[in-house]
Amino acid sequence: MKFVPQLVLAAASLTIGFTTLDAKYVSAAIINYAFSVDSATTKGNGFFSFDDSTFSQDNPVAIAKSLSFQFDGDSTVYTEQDDINYPDFPLVYSTLFSTGKTSLALDYTFDDKTNPSSSIRYEIIGEDFTLFSTTSPDAEVISGRVSYTRVPEPTTLAGTFLAFSLGLTIKKVISR
Repeated sequence: MKFVPQLVLAAASLTIGFTTLDAKYVSAAIINYAFSVDSATTKGNGFFSFDDSTFSQDNPVAIAKSLSFQFDGDSTVYTEQDDINYPDFPLVYSTLFSTGKTSLALDYTFDDKTNPSSSIRYEIIGEDFTLFSTTSPDAEVISGRVSYTRVPEPTTLAGTFLAFSLGLTIKKVISR
């Protein structure tokens, strides 16, 4: 019976080791972020991903591999192909936010797809969201904020959950 706690401890150590290895492996892969837009007239949510092997200290810019964005209450989904400068954009880049933190951000400009004759254009640059008219320079510009959150990889989450579960099992076995 004394062998069981040692076996569980060894399994937990192995799981934590695999979780750490997995996290290091994932860092050189496709990175996923969620973002949200909040302005006085509209709100929306989206996701983007990029290959961080092209992203470095010397070159803190990468082209978004996939992007999807949707305004709240609207069924239209905007993608990376809707950027007015596609395929060279949208870009993911590192920037210093007003909060004093350095984070990743988007450079993404797209036209209103819901009304093809519309002159409305949307622009996300860093933490700034802007809605403006391409034909009326005197039209009111609407601005808002963009926030970003990194989305953890599913395998990292699973490994962390497994390590936590084994830790609880060890605690229960040892406390008996």
